[in-house]
Amino acid sequence: MSKLLRQLVKEGILDKEEALSLDYEIRSSGKKEEEVLLERRIVSEDVLFGIKSRLLGFPLKKVSLDKVSSDLLELVPEESARFYQIAPLGKHNKTLEIGMVWPEDLKAREAIKFLARRGGFSYKIFLITPSNLKEILKKYRAPRREVGKALEELESEIRSEEIRGRRVGVEEMERMVEEAPISKVVGVIIRYAVEAEASDIHIEPTREKLRVRFRILGILHSSILLPLKIHPAVVARVKILSKLRIDETRIPQDGRFSAKISGKEIDFRVSTFPTTLGEKVAIRVLDPTTGLRSFDQLGLEGSSFEIVKKAIKKPYGMILVTGPTGSGKTTTLYAILRELNKEAVNIVTLEDPVEYFLDGINQSQVRPEIGYSFAHGLRHILRQDPNIIMVGEIRDEETAALAIHAALTGHLVLSTIHTNNALGVIPRLIDLKIKPYLISPSLLIAISQRLVRTLCPFCKKKIKPQKEMEKMLLREIDGLPEAVKKEIKIPKPLFIYQAVGCKKCNHTGYGGRIGLFEVLKMTDKLREIILREPSELKISEETKRQGMLTMKQDGILKVLEGVTSVEEVLRVAEEKY
Repeated sequence: MSKLLRQLVKEGILDKEEALSLDYEIRSSGKKEEEVLLERRIVSEDVLFGIKSRLLGFPLKKVSLDKVSSDLLELVPEESARFYQIAPLGKHNKTLEIGMVWPEDLKAREAIKFLARRGGFSYKIFLITPSNLKEILKKYRAPRREVGKALEELESEIRSEEIRGRRVGVEEMERMVEEAPISKVVGVIIRYAVEAEASDIHIEPTREKLRVRFRILGILHSSILLPLKIHPAVVARVKILSKLRIDETRIPQDGRFSAKISGKEIDFRVSTFPTTLGEKVAIRVLDPTTGLRSFDQLGLEGSSFEIVKKAIKKPYGMILVTGPTGSGKTTTLYAILRELNKEAVNIVTLEDPVEYFLDGINQSQVRPEIGYSFAHGLRHILRQDPNIIMVGEIRDEETAALAIHAALTGHLVLSTIHTNNALGVIPRLIDLKIKPYLISPSLLIAISQRLVRTLCPFCKKKIKPQKEMEKMLLREIDGLPEAVKKEIKIPKPLFIYQAVGCKKCNHTGYGGRIGLFEVLKMTDKLREIILREPSELKISEETKRQGMLTMKQDGILKVLEGVTSVEEVLRVAEEKY
């Protein structure tokens, strides 16, 4: 029996019979005893490696990722780190601290000696856990580092062309686009976006650098700065993937491509746009595992959820969703479609573009450049015998009139429209020349929404709000509809949750997004207002009478539940209220 198993018996973690049985299992499996103990969950990793540290005489060390710099990683090649399960942890003067998962591995110790001689440094060995090593190894694949390596290859290729006396022109650049270095640069950018759950990638030329930004949880982050001279090659590579014209740089182009990343099939929607400094590229990342949600995952709660549930069960009428670009309108519409998608129902959509492909639903992409617009499609869609129609956006008089007509003739119509809030939907339809007497029988509900980041459940911190914030919260709570006040419990003393940041949420304090909603339903009183005086003031009075939650109030309720922070709610709701 090994020293480690004997020590586990001595400390009362195993009895002798269990230890003998495990000893036999370990010998016959060919696995390391630590691996078997952790697989069987007999002991936690920290306890196990704490005992191992005392037995072997190597201090146990846990290092956070921010302490492991790129310069430090250069001292131990990635191949050696992965093969020998070692990692650099820190450097003090000329002494490198090296973490080992298996310090008893003599071949690994010899490899460290060789690296030290070659690098001209002394070293000190520490014991680290397998999970800590796994985190450090991820740093080798950080986007800046991988892109940097690819750029070095590209630079050497460009230099070799120049040494031969040839300037790197368009033909050489097109050849390089298809070869490894530039493909690797674009590949790293795309893979990182998917792994970071970014919704968009922005590749933008500036005066001095090529800037790459990722939109993560609705916020743009600058992540990579590349040499400006590779801008044409990067853009060309994206165009080749998207089957766009490489030689056309004067006008915008749209395309899409798919790739399998981390075992998932991901779609990418590409838009190029000419600027004074060169072409800008925006890539929408369409990951079905994050972009498609079920109806009950949207963030609709309480009375708002019940109103929407009742509306989507109606055989005909119109449901309109409003909000700015990136507020989750398409996600909401797709969630409703998935809820309604049954064998006995014929669902047809008109989209610009089709973002996600839904099984069992007939999706059609409009093409205005050949005359196939929303209005043109709507005129023909009724011949397809649909029960439910989804129109990507109502943006003109003709589309609005056709959508209303479809809603009045026995179809459930889902669409989006641009207004600041749910109150503005009715005046907007009137602006689009829809007669008020047609709006009241056709419109079922208007949903307005924004997205807020959700607090990381692993590190959020419960705090007492400052006096000014507490006054604001109490004022908002006091203004809630009476029915909602009866349902919620206000903690006394009042407390909220604050974003902190940990490794689980990449030190942002947030880990996902959820919708804030307001849902305006059609009532007899609202019908009367539409026919007599359809102003936002009168409609606002009716929303209070029917007990509609505003987006800000919905956000405050989510703050009290610990779902999001006050700062997030104010960031999106203060634009309107």
